[in-house]
Amino acid sequence: MKLIKPFRGLRPTRELAARVAAHPYDVLNREEAFELAKDNPYSFLHINKPEVDVDPEIDVHDPRVYQKGRENLQRFISEGILHRDAEETLYVYKQVMGSHEQVGLVAAASVDAYDKNLIKKHEFTRPEKEDDRVNHIDTLSAQVGPVFLTYEAQAEIDEMIGGIVKGEPVYDFQADDNTRHVFWVIEDKALVQRIEQAVNSLKALYVADGHHRSAAASRVQKLRQQRQPDFDGTESFNYFLVVLFPHNQMQILDYNRIIKDLNGHEAAEFLDKLSRHFDIEAVADASAAKPGKAREFALYVQKQWYRLTANAALEASIDNNDPVLSLDVSILQNTVLEPLLGIVDQRTDKRVDFVGGIRGLKELEKRVNSGEWELAIALYATSIESLMAIADANEVMPPKSTWFEPKLKSGLVVHVLD
Repeated sequence: MKLIKPFRGLRPTRELAARVAAHPYDVLNREEAFELAKDNPYSFLHINKPEVDVDPEIDVHDPRVYQKGRENLQRFISEGILHRDAEETLYVYKQVMGSHEQVGLVAAASVDAYDKNLIKKHEFTRPEKEDDRVNHIDTLSAQVGPVFLTYEAQAEIDEMIGGIVKGEPVYDFQADDNTRHVFWVIEDKALVQRIEQAVNSLKALYVADGHHRSAAASRVQKLRQQRQPDFDGTESFNYFLVVLFPHNQMQILDYNRIIKDLNGHEAAEFLDKLSRHFDIEAVADASAAKPGKAREFALYVQKQWYRLTANAALEASIDNNDPVLSLDVSILQNTVLEPLLGIVDQRTDKRVDFVGGIRGLKELEKRVNSGEWELAIALYATSIESLMAIADANEVMPPKSTWFEPKLKSGLVVHVLD
């Protein structure tokens, strides 16, 4: 079964690409998106966050919001901001963030392969978030936010893509978050075919980021098949927009926790109970506390940072053959969050919130010092190998286990559902 295929991308003009490119829909709230889009009529936020262009009193899931996104997409096309490539092809997308560089292949991935678990997942999805993306994709007849996939790195694919990035890109710009985004269209049809064959020979692909978008694409396929019972499998709704990166180029940052209260404990009592599982050391500041390896945590309470390291008893109790229970996020849940703080389900408990590692430990300190939160816990980043092992075992990671950086820009290419 094919994993991917070329497609006819809908893309901005070279001159407007930097102004069109926008943050993914799920990293900004409504107010943040409005501020970024209000003075930029070319911003793709008018399409992937169309609530910026309707009355603030209208709920973001109102059908009028999705319809506004469709109108804005059609306007971008009619005004020549976006244009459709004449032939199906593949694309290459490079991101540079500080010293980190990753180069991905942009393609249309098979929904059938996703449904058969050849494109593997590692997270549960939430129905309301799926519903939002289903309505957005179906109303716009387009997938505007790429799903971030990874695969076990292959020298053959690396070599072919490495040759492409030596050529002239169609886009090359520095974004407002200081990341560089470079984009190529592969014009050599024979090379497109060789890359397609190489990727389709892989055993599996893995969803890194975009579980709701991929699940929504599967649901949209079923909706459109019902409306078009004579479908033959070649229709564009049988595919979804992806960018694939080799696993050894992926950058996963820590995903940290802030907690509302100590569940009735005094701070000294809480630390004493933690000492049953961890060696605890008070440190001078956030930089000294930052975890440097697995099984190491940083804790901030009452304006003091502590480094927590799993002690011998805790290490002996961990089943290292279990890819889920041996994760730091699972260890934290099973030794601290549930037994000491009474947080049973991190997805639903309002006493816990999550802060991406891109913001640094100083952001945790700031949030606790505000008085709104009482405790912060920082973790060591989950490895890409752990993610792939869990997906291969058909298991699911605990919530908020991974934070990928840099984020893919929306708007550089769209997959149209003809």
